[in-house]
Amino acid sequence: MANHPSAEKRNRQRVTRTTRNRAVASTVRTIVKSVRTAIAGKDKAAAKAALQRAISALDTGAQKGVVHTKAASRTISRLSAQVHALG
Repeated sequence: MANHPSAEKRNRQRVTRTTRNRAVASTVRTIVKSVRTAIAGKDKAAAKAALQRAISALDTGAQKGVVHTKAASRTISRLSAQVHALG
């Protein structure tokens, strides 16, 4: 339990950051899942549109530190290759 004012503030900051990070991470996962669903359905137009949203979401997540930079880059690369292979 936090007993000092600075420790209490750190605890408040932790709660705020955790909530924000969970929201960003959940959004990223949902958008990436929509790309994978479109790829599985072999719908190239939907996959391309979803890929653009996923790239933006992954870059935002990486910038905020929620997703590791290289993990975001790797995911974008793999999804792009899969969408390209549909055509």
